[in-house]
Formats: sequence, C-alpha cells, structure tokens
Amino acid sequence: MSRETLALFDTTLRDGAQTTGVDFSLDDKRHIAALLDDLGLDYIEGGYPGANPTDTAFFAKRPVLKKARFAAFGMTKRAGRSVANDPGLASLFEADADVITYVAKTWDYQVRVALGCTLDENLEGISQSVEAAAARGREVILDCEHFFDGYKANPAYALDCAKAAHAAGARWIVLCDTNGGSLPHEVERIVTEVTAHIPGSHLGIHAHNDTEHAVANSLAAVRAGARHIQGTLNGLGERCGNANLMSIIPTLLLKKDYADHYEIGVPLEKLAQITKISHALDELLNRQPNRHAPYVGASAFATKAGIHASAVLKDPATYEHVTPESVGNQRKVIVSDQAGRSNILAELERIGVMLAKDDPRINRLLDEVKEKESLGYAYEGAEASFELLVRRVLGEVPDYFDVERFSVGVERRHNAQGDLVTVSEAVVKVRVHDELLLSAAEGIGPVNALDLALRKDLGRYQRFIEDVELVDYRVRVFQGGTDAVTRVLVEFADKDDMRWSTVGVSANIIDASFQALTDAITYKLLKAGAK
Repeated sequence: MSRETLALFDTTLRDGAQTTGVDFSLDDKRHIAALLDDLGLDYIEGGYPGANPTDTAFFAKRPVLKKARFAAFGMTKRAGRSVANDPGLASLFEADADVITYVAKTWDYQVRVALGCTLDENLEGISQSVEAAAARGREVILDCEHFFDGYKANPAYALDCAKAAHAAGARWIVLCDTNGGSLPHEVERIVTEVTAHIPGSHLGIHAHNDTEHAVANSLAAVRAGARHIQGTLNGLGERCGNANLMSIIPTLLLKKDYADHYEIGVPLEKLAQITKISHALDELLNRQPNRHAPYVGASAFATKAGIHASAVLKDPATYEHVTPESVGNQRKVIVSDQAGRSNILAELERIGVMLAKDDPRINRLLDEVKEKESLGYAYEGAEASFELLVRRVLGEVPDYFDVERFSVGVERRHNAQGDLVTVSEAVVKVRVHDELLLSAAEGIGPVNALDLALRKDLGRYQRFIEDVELVDYRVRVFQGGTDAVTRVLVEFADKDDMRWSTVGVSANIIDASFQALTDAITYKLLKAGAK
C-alpha cells in the first residue's frame, strides 16, 4: 500500500531558542544541526540572519548537511517599503540557505494592532515577499502567525493570507497556533476547511503547547490533510514550548494508524537514537532530562507498583504501549516502599543477582528497602546505592576503605590578586587496610572539596578511580522544620561513559553528601573488580 509523505521541519535553533534560560552558542547550533540531519529531518531552521551575531555567523558559514534543507527565518516585507528597500528581506536573500521561511500576520486584529497597516497592505507584503524569494530560486515557506485565532475571528481574511502565499509560489503554507490555545477538534475542523482552498500537500502545522496539546494538535492537522509538521527537540520553545518532535516521530513510526498511511524521512532503524539525541540536547544546555518525558524519559518505561511489576515480568505488553528498545530506552522495575517481591526479583535479575523466589533473603531485602525509604532514602534515582545495599546483605561488598574522620570549612578571604573569594577546604582521614591516609583539598564548595579530598589518595585503589568525575548533584529537603532531613543524590561518570547514582540521607547536608560520595567510590571499585 502506497503511503503519503510527511515533511518534518525542526525549529529548535530558532523557535526553541526562545525558551527561557536557553542560549545556543555557535558550536551548539552546529552540533544540534548535525544530530538533526543524521536523524533524517527534512528541514532545519537555523535562525534569523542579521538578528544577532550568532545567527549571522551561523549563516555566514552554514553547516554541512547530508539530507536536510537549511532554512533562514524572517518577516515579510514591511508596509510602505519596496522589496528592494527592505533590510530584513536583504538579509534573508543574502543568507546561505536553501529555504526562506517567512512569518506573516494572518489575524486581522494582529495586523491592525501589531503591524499598524491595512489588511490589503499585509496581503501585498505576503505576495511580494514570496514572489521575490521564489524568483531567487529559494524554496519558500510561509508561517501564518496566529492563523487559528485569526480564522475563528475572521475566516475570510485568514484564508486570503494563506491563498496569497500559495498563489505567489510558496511551497508550504504553515498554519500556526501561535498562542497555543487551540484544541485538537478545532485544529482538525479548521485544517479540513482550509484544504478546500489549498491542497493538503502544501499545508503544514506549527503548534505551541500552552494547553499541553501541541503534539495532539499536530497529529490532528495530519488527519485533516496537512503534510508538513513543525516542532522542536524536547518541545523547546517560548512560554510552554512547541510540539515535541521526540514524541511526534516515534508516534508516526510506531503507531499503526500513522505508520500504515504515512512515511517520514526518519528511517525506523534511526528511531533507537532518539533517547540519546534527547539527552544530548539537555547535556548541551546543562539541563536535567525530563524523567517523565514520553518515549525518551528515564521513567517512561518504569514500573513501581508491585502488582504492575509482576505483570510486566510476565509480559511487558501489559503496561508498555511500545517496546523501550524501539526508542533507545530501557525497562525499569523500581524498588521503593511500594515495591513487592516482583520488583525486588526484577531488579536483582537486572543487576545480575539470581536468587530463588523462595529465598528468605528476598523478604529481608524488601524489609530493608522499606525501612531505608521510611528514613528518607530513595532508590528510584540511585540504582548504584540499591545494588550496594543488595550486595552488602549478601556479603559481596569488600571493606575497601574506612573513613575515620572528615572535616570541611568555608572561609572568605582575599586571594593572591587581592580579590575577595569564598574558599572551601576539606580534610579526609581514610584507612585502607593497614595504611592510614590523610588528604586535603580546596573546592568551589564544601561538597566539591570533600569529593576532591576523598579521591585524592586511596592508596592501592587510587588507579581505579583516576577517571571518575562528579557530573551531577541534587538536594531535596523534606520533613521540613528545624529537624528537616536532607536527601542528596550524586551522579558520577568515568572515561568509558559508565554512569551511576548514589544517595545519602541525614539532617546534615554535608553528612548526607559524604554518604553518597563514599557509596559512589565503593560502587566504582566493586564494578572495576578491585580486591
């Protein structure tokens, strides 16, 4: 059965850059463009040439792309200016891009208030801008800003804007839910009505997520006839974000209603990369990945309740809508205070500990986990600490080292340049068998100083931890008040990209941090086979 083609347009580097707290460097843009191109996206929007130095430099030396078409973004001609006398159009025409994406107002209210021109002047700007770009051999896309709000208010004028672009030679007329307030049934109805005037093979959807419907609205537009979808990696974007391509792509490839009728440029064999790509973007932005993101989140295929875990172990399809491996993710059966024997058995199997179902140590482990979690420990995000707990109960963790004492101090002082700085200093006294070792270190904070001091000299075990690096540190204070308890989670990585997380709990944040640090080093030694 022949399938229709859907074009995927990524605007992470332009619309995604509107996200609060996100600032892409030139290197970031090049790296992200390469990831998108390798995945199989049809279009990559690079930004707004001339609007800022980074975007201007990006277009001055465009990325080398194997498949994707490179798009420059800008506004249509201003009212009262000619095409030849509009600096914004000049920047677009000079940009080294395959595609020019214009944005134009299509809501009569916005035309009058935001642009301050007549409705006819706006239509003239659309037509002349599209014609000028097409005459220069560029593929042209028109983003119809506020289209759905405009259509609800004045359908004739919104349609006139879209038809003007189509008549002038635009390849795609993209209907934008700019304020993100439209609902799927509205999008499906309006797109269906627009296809009576413009073929669906020339229509696209650009949805924002202000009602948490951006992905649903994008799919509704496809059902109604649109054949071009715009979105961003991880749903980045202004306010609540844009349609999330990390959800749209696997849905199109794995859900029968779409997979049987449409094809996209992302091949099925590339789908297993999207979890890695999603996390790579967060790494670039120094953000923690959303654990609960569909398909790619760490909790997307995690089961916590005991009765659910039992079912998943019998047949994963009982609680999984797709296989985690299909999107590069993995199944997790969480050990927590809600866990049953099935959770414990599944997690033991995952870490390579095989016990019979009737082994009395399973109940002992379950009781130990529930007791620990009642004190504030959480093993959902600290799998290394859970494995250490298990292997300690089984007597499989050697006593590599014993911390006899540690101290940490914070001092504000003038440095050698005369600047006033705050410095943390830590001292750790460790016994490694018969050897007593004393290490001191300075750090940018007390936990950093403790970490450096602990790993500065572990005697015969030092060679096992030379490549270890602390990559994340998270704190949660709970059971509030003057007797508040602090939970600390730390994540480490090594040169082989092995990552592991450990947890510590105490009324003292430094003590909780040190528990997590010592567990992390012990886990590394255990995995490295240290004797």
